[in-house]
Amino acid sequence: MGLGRIVILNGAPRSGKSSIVRAVQEIFDGAWMNLGVDVYEPVTPPRYRPGIGLRPGGERPDLETMVPTFYAALYETIAAHSRLGLNVVADTGHHASYSKSLNILPDCARRLEGLPVLFVGVRCPLEEIMRRRGLSEPGREGRYLSGTVDDPFPLPVRRWQQEVHEPGIYDLEVDTSALTPGECAQVIRERLDRNSRRPNAFEKLAAKA
Repeated sequence: MGLGRIVILNGAPRSGKSSIVRAVQEIFDGAWMNLGVDVYEPVTPPRYRPGIGLRPGGERPDLETMVPTFYAALYETIAAHSRLGLNVVADTGHHASYSKSLNILPDCARRLEGLPVLFVGVRCPLEEIMRRRGLSEPGREGRYLSGTVDDPFPLPVRRWQQEVHEPGIYDLEVDTSALTPGECAQVIRERLDRNSRRPNAFEKLAAKA
Protein backbone atom coordinates (compact mmCIF):
# COMPACT_ATOMS: atom_id res chain seq x y z
CA MET A 1 0.00 0.00 0.00
CA GLY A 2 1.38 3.43 -0.94
CA LEU A 3 1.53 6.49 1.25
CA GLY A 4 -1.77 8.07 2.17
CA ARG A 5 -2.26 11.68 1.17
CA ILE A 6 -2.53 14.39 3.82
CA VAL A 7 -4.57 17.59 3.67
CA ILE A 8 -4.05 20.08 6.50
CA LEU A 9 -6.71 22.80 6.68
CA ASN A 10 -5.65 25.89 8.62
CA GLY A 11 -7.90 28.77 9.59
CA ALA A 12 -9.73 30.62 12.33
CA PRO A 13 -12.63 29.09 14.28
CA ARG A 14 -15.88 29.23 12.29
CA SER A 15 -14.03 29.74 9.01
CA GLY A 16 -15.57 26.52 7.67
CA LYS A 17 -12.82 23.94 8.16
CA SER A 18 -15.02 21.25 9.72
CA SER A 19 -17.52 21.53 6.88
CA ILE A 20 -14.74 21.03 4.34
CA VAL A 21 -13.54 17.97 6.28
CA ARG A 22 -17.01 16.44 6.03
CA ALA A 23 -17.16 17.22 2.31
CA VAL A 24 -13.76 15.61 1.73
CA GLN A 25 -14.87 12.47 3.55
CA GLU A 26 -18.09 12.31 1.54
CA ILE A 27 -16.71 13.15 -1.91
CA PHE A 28 -13.13 11.86 -2.16
CA ASP A 29 -12.33 8.28 -3.11
CA GLY A 30 -10.77 6.06 -0.48
CA ALA A 31 -10.62 6.31 3.30
CA TRP A 32 -10.04 9.86 4.52
CA MET A 33 -9.48 9.92 8.28
CA ASN A 34 -10.46 13.04 10.23
CA LEU A 35 -7.61 14.03 12.55
CA GLY A 36 -7.64 17.60 13.81
CA VAL A 37 -8.45 20.01 16.61
CA ASP A 38 -12.05 18.94 17.16
CA VAL A 39 -11.11 15.25 17.21
CA TYR A 40 -8.09 15.78 19.48
CA GLU A 41 -9.83 17.88 22.12
CA PRO A 42 -11.94 15.05 23.66
CA VAL A 43 -8.81 12.93 24.28
CA THR A 44 -7.05 15.84 25.98
CA PRO A 45 -7.37 15.79 29.80
CA PRO A 46 -9.89 18.45 30.85
CA ARG A 47 -7.33 20.34 32.94
CA TYR A 48 -5.18 20.86 29.82
CA ARG A 49 -7.97 22.00 27.50
CA PRO A 50 -8.30 23.65 25.09
CA GLY A 51 -4.87 22.16 24.40
CA ILE A 52 -3.97 22.60 20.74
CA GLY A 53 -7.02 24.86 20.45
CA LEU A 54 -5.43 27.47 22.72
CA ARG A 55 -6.27 30.81 21.15
CA PRO A 56 -3.78 33.59 20.31
CA GLY A 57 -2.72 36.18 22.86
CA GLY A 58 -0.70 34.26 25.43
CA GLU A 59 -3.69 34.09 27.77
CA ARG A 60 -2.82 30.75 29.41
CA PRO A 61 0.97 30.40 29.74
CA ASP A 62 0.33 27.68 32.33
CA LEU A 63 -1.00 25.44 29.55
CA GLU A 64 1.59 26.32 26.93
CA THR A 65 4.26 23.90 28.15
CA MET A 66 2.17 20.95 26.95
CA VAL A 67 0.98 22.42 23.64
CA PRO A 68 4.12 21.56 21.59
CA THR A 69 3.95 17.97 22.83
CA PHE A 70 0.25 17.71 21.99
CA TYR A 71 0.91 18.98 18.47
CA ALA A 72 3.89 16.66 18.06
CA ALA A 73 1.76 13.66 19.10
CA LEU A 74 -1.02 14.66 16.72
CA TYR A 75 1.33 15.06 13.76
CA GLU A 76 3.14 11.80 14.51
CA THR A 77 -0.31 10.17 14.45
CA ILE A 78 -1.06 11.79 11.09
CA ALA A 79 2.28 10.54 9.77
CA ALA A 80 1.57 7.00 11.01
CA HIS A 81 -1.78 6.93 9.22
CA SER A 82 -0.17 8.10 5.97
CA ARG A 83 2.58 5.48 6.18
CA LEU A 84 -0.10 2.81 6.56
CA GLY A 85 -1.77 4.01 3.37
CA LEU A 86 -4.61 5.93 5.00
CA ASN A 87 -5.46 9.41 3.75
CA VAL A 88 -5.83 12.14 6.39
CA VAL A 89 -7.71 15.43 6.43
CA ALA A 90 -7.07 17.56 9.52
CA ASP A 91 -8.52 20.90 10.61
CA THR A 92 -6.10 23.08 12.56
CA GLY A 93 -5.74 26.60 13.84
CA HIS A 94 -1.98 27.11 13.83
CA HIS A 95 -0.65 30.38 15.22
CA ALA A 96 2.54 31.56 16.91
CA SER A 97 1.00 34.08 19.30
CA TYR A 98 1.88 32.45 22.61
CA SER A 99 3.51 34.10 25.61
CA LYS A 100 6.84 32.98 24.13
CA SER A 101 8.03 31.40 20.91
CA LEU A 102 7.13 27.70 20.69
CA ASN A 103 8.10 27.07 17.03
CA ILE A 104 5.20 24.65 16.66
CA LEU A 105 4.30 24.84 12.96
CA PRO A 106 7.86 24.27 11.64
CA ASP A 107 8.24 21.33 14.04
CA CYS A 108 4.94 19.85 12.84
CA ALA A 109 6.02 20.26 9.24
CA ARG A 110 9.29 18.47 9.97
CA ARG A 111 7.36 15.49 11.33
CA LEU A 112 5.65 15.01 7.96
CA GLU A 113 8.83 15.15 5.88
CA GLY A 114 8.73 12.77 2.94
CA LEU A 115 4.94 12.45 3.05
CA PRO A 116 2.49 13.89 0.49
CA VAL A 117 1.09 16.95 2.27
CA LEU A 118 -1.15 19.72 0.98
CA PHE A 119 -1.35 22.72 3.31
CA VAL A 120 -4.54 24.68 2.71
CA GLY A 121 -5.32 28.13 4.09
CA VAL A 122 -9.04 28.43 4.84
CA ARG A 123 -9.97 32.09 4.73
CA CYS A 124 -13.23 33.82 5.60
CA PRO A 125 -14.02 37.52 6.11
CA LEU A 126 -14.43 38.62 9.71
CA GLU A 127 -18.02 39.74 9.11
CA GLU A 128 -19.00 36.25 7.97
CA ILE A 129 -17.15 34.60 10.84
CA MET A 130 -19.09 36.76 13.31
CA ARG A 131 -22.36 35.85 11.60
CA ARG A 132 -21.53 32.16 11.94
CA ARG A 133 -20.54 32.60 15.57
CA GLY A 134 -24.01 33.94 16.24
CA LEU A 135 -25.71 30.84 14.85
CA SER A 136 -26.74 28.06 17.20
CA GLU A 137 -25.04 24.72 16.55
CA PRO A 138 -26.10 21.55 18.40
CA GLY A 139 -23.51 20.60 21.01
CA ARG A 140 -21.66 23.91 20.75
CA GLU A 141 -24.10 26.28 22.41
CA GLY A 142 -22.24 29.13 24.12
CA ARG A 143 -18.87 27.92 22.86
CA TYR A 144 -18.13 30.84 20.57
CA LEU A 145 -17.63 34.44 21.63
CA SER A 146 -20.20 36.73 20.02
CA GLY A 147 -20.03 40.42 19.24
CA THR A 148 -22.09 43.22 20.72
CA VAL A 149 -23.29 46.58 19.44
CA ASP A 150 -20.39 48.27 21.24
CA ASP A 151 -17.84 45.61 20.31
CA PRO A 152 -18.91 43.85 17.09
CA PHE A 153 -15.47 42.24 16.56
CA PRO A 154 -14.11 41.18 19.98
CA LEU A 155 -10.34 41.23 20.42
CA PRO A 156 -9.93 37.41 20.69
CA VAL A 157 -11.73 37.01 17.36
CA ARG A 158 -9.58 39.68 15.72
CA ARG A 159 -6.46 38.00 17.08
CA TRP A 160 -7.45 34.72 15.45
CA GLN A 161 -8.03 36.47 12.15
CA GLN A 162 -4.66 38.23 12.32
CA GLU A 163 -2.46 35.46 13.68
CA VAL A 164 -3.75 32.19 12.20
CA HIS A 165 -2.47 32.93 8.69
CA GLU A 166 1.08 33.86 9.70
CA PRO A 167 3.48 33.31 7.97
CA GLY A 168 0.94 32.58 5.21
CA ILE A 169 2.93 29.88 3.42
CA TYR A 170 0.34 27.62 1.76
CA ASP A 171 0.01 25.31 -1.21
CA LEU A 172 -3.55 26.45 -1.77
CA GLU A 173 -6.08 28.89 -0.29
CA VAL A 174 -9.87 28.80 -0.35
CA ASP A 175 -12.45 31.40 0.69
CA THR A 176 -15.48 29.83 2.34
CA SER A 177 -17.54 32.99 1.92
CA ALA A 178 -17.30 32.54 -1.85
CA LEU A 179 -17.34 28.73 -2.14
CA THR A 180 -19.47 26.03 -0.53
CA PRO A 181 -17.72 23.25 1.44
CA GLY A 182 -18.24 20.93 -1.52
CA GLU A 183 -16.74 23.46 -3.92
CA CYS A 184 -13.75 23.94 -1.61
CA ALA A 185 -13.28 20.17 -1.51
CA GLN A 186 -13.40 20.05 -5.31
CA VAL A 187 -10.70 22.74 -5.58
CA ILE A 188 -8.57 20.72 -3.16
CA ARG A 189 -9.12 17.51 -5.14
CA GLU A 190 -8.12 19.22 -8.39
CA ARG A 191 -4.92 20.43 -6.73
CA LEU A 192 -4.18 16.94 -5.42
CA ASP A 193 -4.80 15.43 -8.87
CA ARG A 194 -2.17 17.70 -10.41
CA ASN A 195 0.38 15.92 -8.20
CA SER A 196 2.97 18.68 -8.54
CA ARG A 197 6.40 17.80 -7.15
CA ARG A 198 7.62 21.34 -6.67
CA PRO A 199 8.64 22.05 -3.04
CA ASN A 200 5.45 22.21 -1.03
CA ALA A 201 4.54 24.55 1.81
CA PHE A 202 5.43 22.08 4.55
CA GLU A 203 8.88 21.50 3.05
CA LYS A 204 9.46 25.25 3.21
CA LEU A 205 8.15 25.45 6.77
CA ALA A 206 10.22 22.45 7.91
CA ALA A 207 13.34 24.30 6.81
CA LYS A 208 12.59 26.87 9.51
CA ALA A 209 12.54 24.23 12.29
